[in-house]
Amino acid sequence: MSPERFDIYDDQQHWIGTAPRSEVHAKGYWHRSFHCWIVRDEGEQRQVLFQRRRDVKDTFPGCYDITAAGHLTAGEQLQDASRELEEELGVHVSFDALTYLFTATQQLQGEVRGVPFVDREFSAVYGLCLNQPLEAYVLQPSEVDSLYEVPLDDLMALFRSEIDVIQATGVQTQPSSDHAAYKPERIVREIRATEFVPHGTAYYTDVLEALYHLPKD
Repeated sequence: MSPERFDIYDDQQHWIGTAPRSEVHAKGYWHRSFHCWIVRDEGEQRQVLFQRRRDVKDTFPGCYDITAAGHLTAGEQLQDASRELEEELGVHVSFDALTYLFTATQQLQGEVRGVPFVDREFSAVYGLCLNQPLEAYVLQPSEVDSLYEVPLDDLMALFRSEIDVIQATGVQTQPSSDHAAYKPERIVREIRATEFVPHGTAYYTDVLEALYHLPKD
């Protein structure tokens, strides 16, 4: 199986070629990604959903992150990358159902299992209001450890350093492929801002502010 390849760019978003995923992260080439944040309305209160990344991920394993996200592979357009919603969460929606929020320019770095990485992305950020319970999502075992929701007000307060911890309700990846027979049990976790992927405080607060204005489902 050939390695996954990404289109790579200069810092002005001019295309300069393609490279394997491992090389892109090893050398810090600019590439493109898709982010989608899902919210759910419960009366007058809006909930925001986020996932916990699997411990085997090659960047930021075990961290809390965007509801669904992924890199654009070579030749892909944003409309194609919205497949991440179906792959990671089992959500079948058209690209036209998503609301564009903004594009973020991010430079993240770290080290996983002794291997350093530099992740430079132009990230197109979208929102989706989807009023279904956590148990309705089908989580991708290879990518998503668990899925959580918390009041949008609480998550904003966390990233504004107004509170130190939030209490989030979640469900974990089903233990077998027989999803029809699996009855997910709700779990509750106390989560701190430092446990999220370090996209930066401005990224999170900008996203959350935009989600307040996302049209209802």
